[in-house]
Amino acid sequence: MSTIQKLPLEDIMGDRFGRYSKYIIQERALPDIRDGLKPVQRRILYSMNKDGNTFEKAYRKSAKSVGNVMGNFHPHGDSSIYEAMIRMSQDWKMGEPLIEMHGNNGSMDGDSPAAMRYTEARLAEISGYLLSDIEKETVSTSWNFDDTEKEPTVLPASFPNLLVNGSTGISAGYATDIPPHNLSEVIDATIFMIDHENATLEQVMGLLPGPDFPTGAVVQGKDEIKKAYETGKGRIVVRSRVTTEAMKGGREQLIVTEIPYEINKANLVKKIDDVRVNAKVPGISEVRDESDREGLRIAIELKKEADPQLVLNYLYKNTDLQVNYNFNMVAIDKMTPRQVGILRILSAYIMHREEVIVKRSKFDLRKAEKRLHLVVGLIRMVSILDEVVAAIRASENKADAKENIKISFGFTEEQAEAIVTLQLYRLTNTDIVTLEEERDALNDQILELNAVINDKRTLFNLMKRELREVKKKFGKARKTELQADVETIEIEAHELIAEEETVVSVTKAGYIKRTSPRSFASSNIEEIGKREDDELLFYETLKTTQHILLFTNLGNVIYRPVHELSDLRWKDLGEHLSQAISNFSPNEAIIFVKVVDAFKDEKLLVLTKKGQIKQVELESFSPWRTYRSKSTAYGKLKGEDDRIVMVEPVQFNDVLLISENGYALRFNLDDVPVLGAKAAGVKAMNLKGDDVIQNAFFTSSDSWYLLTQRGFIKRVATSDIPTTTRANRGLQVLRTLKNNNHTVFASGLVYPSKTELSALTEDVNLFTEPVSTDKTAEQQILSVLTDSNEEIDIDLMALALSERTSNGHPISENIRNLQSSQLK
Repeated sequence: MSTIQKLPLEDIMGDRFGRYSKYIIQERALPDIRDGLKPVQRRILYSMNKDGNTFEKAYRKSAKSVGNVMGNFHPHGDSSIYEAMIRMSQDWKMGEPLIEMHGNNGSMDGDSPAAMRYTEARLAEISGYLLSDIEKETVSTSWNFDDTEKEPTVLPASFPNLLVNGSTGISAGYATDIPPHNLSEVIDATIFMIDHENATLEQVMGLLPGPDFPTGAVVQGKDEIKKAYETGKGRIVVRSRVTTEAMKGGREQLIVTEIPYEINKANLVKKIDDVRVNAKVPGISEVRDESDREGLRIAIELKKEADPQLVLNYLYKNTDLQVNYNFNMVAIDKMTPRQVGILRILSAYIMHREEVIVKRSKFDLRKAEKRLHLVVGLIRMVSILDEVVAAIRASENKADAKENIKISFGFTEEQAEAIVTLQLYRLTNTDIVTLEEERDALNDQILELNAVINDKRTLFNLMKRELREVKKKFGKARKTELQADVETIEIEAHELIAEEETVVSVTKAGYIKRTSPRSFASSNIEEIGKREDDELLFYETLKTTQHILLFTNLGNVIYRPVHELSDLRWKDLGEHLSQAISNFSPNEAIIFVKVVDAFKDEKLLVLTKKGQIKQVELESFSPWRTYRSKSTAYGKLKGEDDRIVMVEPVQFNDVLLISENGYALRFNLDDVPVLGAKAAGVKAMNLKGDDVIQNAFFTSSDSWYLLTQRGFIKRVATSDIPTTTRANRGLQVLRTLKNNNHTVFASGLVYPSKTELSALTEDVNLFTEPVSTDKTAEQQILSVLTDSNEEIDIDLMALALSERTSNGHPISENIRNLQSSQLK
């Protein structure tokens, strides 16, 4: 008959994984709420104690202890056993180390311990208090993995080890993080709980106010500790202990003497030094690890001008000099993993300890009663010694002698056995006194044991006395300082930047960089690194504490702090925005650069090619969370062929719009609303047919020009355009022709003192001269062309006036970018 069963895979997997999960939760990763030990830790302590590897004896090779544990109790590989043994010996991880070790047992720097064949170990003295009375049937036992001997399922635990040493572990669906506590405080809280069964959390916290990490440091957050003690979950801030020391030359250094629990010191020193190397905060000149056998010491040497508190705050915020510790107090409680608070942990320990003391007392009572029975028999035997000796001498053997004295004198089996095995030297008058003293002592002991077993008050007094004994022997002062409030660390961004001058350059195609003044001064402006088809749009000497906003023709704005720009030579190409900005389009170009000292009360005017206009607050573009990788919108386009025509700070109240078909509209900005960055705006100009807005500018000059695609130029007085309201068509400034009609190709304001006239010939040669106040624009154009001595095809020529800023670089449209085919 076949034994093969056909079952759904889902049922099989669920059942098998459920069993596996139950095993690793109960038998591997989580501590027992009573003795605070995981199975591997319990087996190590029990095996070493069973082998006599205790604190008062010589050290023994770790490999031998590991082999005994693996062979008898824990068949999971020697590495897991040795790692558990190592952790129990590390005084920077355990509140009270349970193993004493000779040799390299690792370090706070994360160094690996020596192999177990090199190290020696024995139980620490305090481990004896976890194991005391285990031989008196005080705890339940179970068969080991091969059913050859019994092992304890829990240790007697004379002190609350779960809180004293804490625990950490990850299981299937569960994890635990219980911090170490001060042994004296834990015992005081336990004694209070014994005396006050209904003690409140506030009362217990008066004696046990918070964790006490073996590495010391400072814990902040009393409310979070209370929450964790109440629910089993909470988060506290653990901060290194740092002092300031004066140095020669008026300098100072920060000295770290205590660091957060379970932080790798070597990694911490490296991270602090990385902050120095990358100059993330100004002022650190050197970082040294000066730790020695006297204790931990990290020196952070500061520059003379450094602000120690700023440096320290930055390190607290950005390194493991300050960390969050998350309570997650999960333990095995009555064979089940539970998230427990401090009151449940203490009450579970007290119940366990009560059970241990009762079992121990019953064991001692049985032993005392048995001994008393023998002592009473021996005393009676001495009183009739001659008769007993005669009966024994008349017997054939030991068994016959036992039977004779039982029948003749009424002794019990146990008493008769004790009498016949008694040594002759014991039969003296002095021995009678000893036996009577022992009888009295046994009677007193039996009375005490019965009182412990039958009277709770006596039992709890004994429990408290034993706890005080542990406290007296192993109690130490608290290492960790507790602070009620969590100190908020606020660092202004500008405080982290070393202020220095740098030259920032931006090209129209989106290449950006900063250059040292030295590199800039040693180069010509024309030598800037750029593509042949690109144009330098902006360059200016700025400070590293300033910011820039880059506005594109597609309505996007990019924010960059100056100090974050790549520091390159003037002749280097620079970093393209698409390398960092994921939504930078191939057809996107920079049209305006705004330097920002602070995002204050300032407005920008935004105008699109299809006639949408709005004002937008500059503070709308204060740094957003993803500014390093994404741009944000400042204008909304209508269609793929729409573009931003104008984006400029609002400095004047009148604006003049020029359409491609030659209409000019002038209106007041009071008609233009202030809208959000992503809003489309309102109608600026009533455009007919395929007409679009060619340009716009504030009316800050008494005249302006327009240039047509046929190479004709016209200068118009600003006063000739009346101020009306927005959304009108405007005044026609170009006459309509039947054939080859003029359209506006370029336009702009005329500033006689700051304007240059440029002409581009068929051979793409540019001629420039300043605009004169005693010549008309047309006369000056002719002068430029005549002086060039070149043959000029008027149909392939374009003329433009371009405004120049005081530092000499063009900011409006430049004709040099245009191909001759476009001019036709």
